[in-house]
Amino acid sequence: MSTPILDTVLLFSLPASGKSEVRRYLAHLSPEQCREEFGIGPTLQLDDYPYVHLMHRIDDELRAHGRPYAYYKGPHRPFQDEWTWAALIELLNEDYDALMHGRQTNVPSAAQHLFDRLDRAHAKVGLPEAMAEVPYGVRRKIAAALEAECVAELAVLNKTCSIDPKGKTVVIEAARGGPNGAAFPLTPPVGYAAAFQQLSEQILSRASILYIWVDPTESRRKNIERGRPNAQGSILHHSVPMEVMLSQYGCDDVEYLMAKSDRPDTISVERIFEDEGPGGQTVYRDRVFHLPIARFDNRTDKTSFVRAEPSAWRGDDVKALHSGLGSAFKVLAAKMRGA
Repeated sequence: MSTPILDTVLLFSLPASGKSEVRRYLAHLSPEQCREEFGIGPTLQLDDYPYVHLMHRIDDELRAHGRPYAYYKGPHRPFQDEWTWAALIELLNEDYDALMHGRQTNVPSAAQHLFDRLDRAHAKVGLPEAMAEVPYGVRRKIAAALEAECVAELAVLNKTCSIDPKGKTVVIEAARGGPNGAAFPLTPPVGYAAAFQQLSEQILSRASILYIWVDPTESRRKNIERGRPNAQGSILHHSVPMEVMLSQYGCDDVEYLMAKSDRPDTISVERIFEDEGPGGQTVYRDRVFHLPIARFDNRTDKTSFVRAEPSAWRGDDVKALHSGLGSAFKVLAAKMRGA
């Protein structure tokens, strides 16, 4: 009988903590290394950052056409409404469901498709459907300007969704946090507690958490270090504006959530779900999840070398990263077995 593998891993932590580098490293491993040394399958990867970047691009084009920003307070500033964090989770829920069911999307315009998806996700969390309010002629011009970028992102998602998830491990990357100096619990919609309240039951019922542990000060330092000019669309080389780093990522609530969980090495998530009863009426169902969590200690940097080409990776660096990840994945594997 084959050893079970982790189904879905939530790769959560502050910006520039090493999440994308870990994803790149995992994708570099052979299937045998994944299974035998980490207890995972070859990875299928989802990330909400492309949506963050494309919303900036939409705002750029809106301003160029004399329209107000739809999503951000400015080109280097936070969201206009913090519930946009919840809308991003709704987009991840959709992507995960498409992956689980092998759905690929073929549309006349990838940009127009993105605009519609953004509107639906924002509406789900009570926010305005911003692109529906843009005059059609302007919307067409913005779509034309962004089509190539949107086609590229949709192609990546379609390629991921074309792969059978059986025997694979889905890795979902996201960064969440709260204001510098905030008290706990963080007030929704910021922080991971709020994200867990938005994630789909489909994800929560299958997920473990790999948390990459860095100090917020180190997160800010590495965020500056990794940034490259004209690389805001890159998962490895984009840089988050300092106002956002301090107001949105000055702290996070993972340690707080671990401490208050009623089971060790888990985060407890209580949710109420709506179902349709036999007579068409709405019925409510309560469910508690205990998501296994392991911390990969990256307070002393073990991941930045992965941004280089694999041929330039030094053996000592690879060994330190591999060992640290292996220890974290062993914790998750033990929780999966009920140990």
